[in-house]
Amino acid sequence: MAQPFTLQPLLELMQTRADEATRRLGQLIAAEQNQRNRLLMLEQYRDEYAQRLRDASADGVTRQILRNYQDFLARIDDAISQQSIVVNDSECSTKAGQDHWREQNTRLKAIDTLSQRHDARERYREGRQEQKLLDEFSTRKFSTTQTKDE
Repeated sequence: MAQPFTLQPLLELMQTRADEATRRLGQLIAAEQNQRNRLLMLEQYRDEYAQRLRDASADGVTRQILRNYQDFLARIDDAISQQSIVVNDSECSTKAGQDHWREQNTRLKAIDTLSQRHDARERYREGRQEQKLLDEFSTRKFSTTQTKDE
């Protein structure tokens, strides 16, 4: 009878942890992409608004309108700066998530390797046991045949 793999509960726990790390990494990557898209949208909006200012300036604008454009561009620049910080934080979180995912998968592979080795030893042991039984059966059959012939 095959010996059960005594580390099976640990293998299952490591599989669960690796699955969770994979799921979490997916969430972090999606969040980072979302933050990058927001930054890109702000940058595009700033470029469009700056173009409007250039167009308006070419047509001639009052000081008040010019100041309003400049104030609004300053607020957009602040938003871009803040969003850049958020993107950097998100990148750091994603990197940490990747490191955690790698670590969990390394641990899982180590336990899985032990499990595979255990299975190989058990198959070898069972094969030897089977061969021993076959040899015993052949020996008995040969002995029985010898005894009948005498």
